[in-house]
Amino acid sequence: MINLILLTPLIFSAILFLNKNKSWYNIILSLSAVIQLVLSIFICCDITVLNKFELFNMFGSTKIDKIFLMILSIIYLAFVIYNLGYMKWDKSSTKRLRNYAFMVLMFIFSMTGAILSANLGLTWVFLEGATLASAYLIYFYKTKHSIEAAWKYVFICSIGIALAFVGIILLTVATGKFNSLNYTELYLNAKFFNPFWLKMSFVFILFGIGTKMGLAPLHFWLPDAYSQAPAPVSALISATLTNSAFLMILKVFRILELAHCDNYARIMMFVMGFLSLFIAAVFVYHINNFKRMLAYSSIENMGILIIGAALGSIGLFASLIHLIGHSFIKAGFFMTGGNISKLYGTKKIKSITGIISKDTKTGWLWVLSFLAISAFPPSILFISEFLIVRTMLVKKYYIISLIFLFLLTIILYGIGRATITMAFGNKKEDEIDNEKQIRNLPWLMYFPQIVLIIGTFTLGLYMPKGFIDFVLTAIRTFN
Repeated sequence: MINLILLTPLIFSAILFLNKNKSWYNIILSLSAVIQLVLSIFICCDITVLNKFELFNMFGSTKIDKIFLMILSIIYLAFVIYNLGYMKWDKSSTKRLRNYAFMVLMFIFSMTGAILSANLGLTWVFLEGATLASAYLIYFYKTKHSIEAAWKYVFICSIGIALAFVGIILLTVATGKFNSLNYTELYLNAKFFNPFWLKMSFVFILFGIGTKMGLAPLHFWLPDAYSQAPAPVSALISATLTNSAFLMILKVFRILELAHCDNYARIMMFVMGFLSLFIAAVFVYHINNFKRMLAYSSIENMGILIIGAALGSIGLFASLIHLIGHSFIKAGFFMTGGNISKLYGTKKIKSITGIISKDTKTGWLWVLSFLAISAFPPSILFISEFLIVRTMLVKKYYIISLIFLFLLTIILYGIGRATITMAFGNKKEDEIDNEKQIRNLPWLMYFPQIVLIIGTFTLGLYMPKGFIDFVLTAIRTFN
């Protein structure tokens, strides 16, 4: 099944260039997304098809990999559905749309490979591939700002990838005569590694891959990239690329745990996590672009993820369910932001008021997305953040827990102030560029957000035993 899910985007990429029909790219992406989801379900359920068809032997699917794979596949399908409606008014040439679809397929291929790779070096290669594929998607509109955002994205992420590469080299130094980057073999032999070089390796890998994850202080690319990319692309990147980077950090962190160097690693993860929360709290008050506001919300949530992972045990469980909730909510939030851009022809917060009066469905989706991302019950994020704070208190990290809650409150107020004003404020038609407005949006631009939000609130109200067992098993097998 792993072979098939890796080959699917490549096969569809080849088919894409054999047909010159402008609408063909929608069919290709739709089929690809459906097949990706079906194959992901098969992999998660351990259903094998053509299991003797072995092309690759450097990939595998652990329990924790399956969580990330399912998130990727669900968000990809939501992206495709929303994209069908969003690109309805796009007048780009057939060539540009074909390139757009091709890069989406290459991005999905890279993300799938990064998640399922059983080799640290190969994970690094796939993450670099994702950078190149997503750079074109960020640049798609070819405006001055999108070009700047794409170049900043490539430049900063390339520096991050280079730092991670240095970290991998240092890891091979730490392993001594042991010559393998296979995760399983690294775990089995971790206790024999040189502690000094192992710690040095983690410094470079955390900073390098943390760049792609969007952790401060190397987060500078993220607000620009998210704000300039098309709304469907922002949703896709925010809910998948950062996740894959987080998975790689988790796997390297596991090596340090087994080598009994984890206290050093936890301190570094705490520092970057709280710095990310601090950066988000500071900048969220000085933004007049709602997509940049959502980008800083992503930086905040990446900080929460890394803090939860550093806490370990229940903290890691909270981090994983936070990952699921954030992926669904943030994708829906960016898609709803795309609706607002179409309705108002602007991304300026001060120019957008009375969304509920203008488009009731978009307005309430905007409000519900805010409530969900802010961890208001019954959002699943309420449970994850509650568990993180509880774990801090159990470990007697009283000061840290207060700082954590204080920063979250500041961010909540900053995002809430803008969101509520945009949704319920009085309409100011004279401040809107009427030529760019679109009055009626297709149902495809509402459906994915509705499903994703319902999913996050449902999990917040009731987590099936099978779901909890699956996440707990992933943690136990990972540990």
